[in-house]
Amino acid sequence: MGTPQGYQASWWVYLLHQVPRTNFQFEVVESSFAPQDREYQQALLLLASVAGLCLAISLVLICVYLIRFCCCDPEDEDEPKPRRVCCVTWSCVAAIVVCCAGIGLGFYGNSETNDGVGQATAALLDTNLTLQSADVLVRQTLGLLSGAVGGDLTRLEEALAPRTEFVAVVRNTRRQAEAVAQILGGLPFWGALGGSPSQLAHGLAFLEDYRWLACILLLLLDLVICLFTLLGLAKQIKWLVVVMTVMSFFVLILSWGSLGLEMAAAVGLSDFCSDPDGFVLNLTQAKTELSPEILQYYLTCSQDVPNPFQQRLTMSQRALSSIHSQLHGLEREAIPQFPAAERNLVSVQGTLNTTESNFHQLVALLNCRGLHKDYVDALKGLCYDGMEGLLFLLLFSLLSALAFTTAVCSLPRAWERFQSRDAAYEDAEDDDPFTPQESKRFVQWQSSI
Repeated sequence: MGTPQGYQASWWVYLLHQVPRTNFQFEVVESSFAPQDREYQQALLLLASVAGLCLAISLVLICVYLIRFCCCDPEDEDEPKPRRVCCVTWSCVAAIVVCCAGIGLGFYGNSETNDGVGQATAALLDTNLTLQSADVLVRQTLGLLSGAVGGDLTRLEEALAPRTEFVAVVRNTRRQAEAVAQILGGLPFWGALGGSPSQLAHGLAFLEDYRWLACILLLLLDLVICLFTLLGLAKQIKWLVVVMTVMSFFVLILSWGSLGLEMAAAVGLSDFCSDPDGFVLNLTQAKTELSPEILQYYLTCSQDVPNPFQQRLTMSQRALSSIHSQLHGLEREAIPQFPAAERNLVSVQGTLNTTESNFHQLVALLNCRGLHKDYVDALKGLCYDGMEGLLFLLLFSLLSALAFTTAVCSLPRAWERFQSRDAAYEDAEDDDPFTPQESKRFVQWQSSI
């Protein structure tokens, strides 16, 4: 299917849509968005497991480095000691700076994703408001026509009973009013959806609130760890560096986990954004009783797709025009002979005017332009801002994972250098003749002489 008017998939969507997908048996899976399909779910899980593989590689590298750090004698290293200390410290600082840059990208990506989901939610609520307005107009019009048929037209027929030709006109008016009511009663298609767009909007907003909060907490945790690690390195506080090393290890696991989730979400969203019409049409046909012609009309809103309501709306308009002309004829010919029927005739005319006004509003609401605009706005929110935000969050998770891997490897050597330097300083104090202990011994020696 073609893309909707006003929406064009971005090149990021195109690139991610080309990512190969395989199930657990390593069989190729189609890239069409099918979240209910078991093989498609396996393909996304397999993509997410790539981050798990990277986590395993990081843990192996960390273990190898720490084993070498614990088992090897630092005196055996050929590099001068001051240079080793400087290299370790600056590697930690560089990793923290990279992590801080990733945190900035993460805040931006989280905001963009939230804006995109908010735009989609607002579009769904606008769609729900349009359908609710149309439903209110239909029910109000049906109530007016039912009251006119059962009340004023019946009394008008009784008042004009002496003239059979007038009675025939009134009965014809009643039949046409009943036909209009029957046509209008068949217009509401939204009852076949099995739910309202507001339910989908509230569910999407609920999930987005928790996703946004989780990302904010992870970003703040990364930021706190980076700041306290810098403080520990600057002040050479060993216990603080040790605590931050342990925290960095746990955040390393969280970073790789969030990377896997964001990768699967980005690829799945790209599949949806590459052909949104096809997914919506297939899902609606499988889950609801909505006519494909009606859905196709609102999804494409093209001149090539006919309006499925056009015939019924035209019939209703003709019937209302015919009723209007018949009532004018009765007002011109019957009222001079039967003045008592004027009140009922005026009431029916007022009902007809209200019905025509509601009918024109209903025609405007059922036109595809309004609902199609909401549909395109929802797509733009998810596939433009939402996709961009996911990519920035993915980049943040990658930088954070790499930075904390480096930090976990470097920080133990950094606090070991703190200890070595403190010990060297204490040894130097023991041999320094100008320390308070040595001065006291010198004074005692002079006194003894």
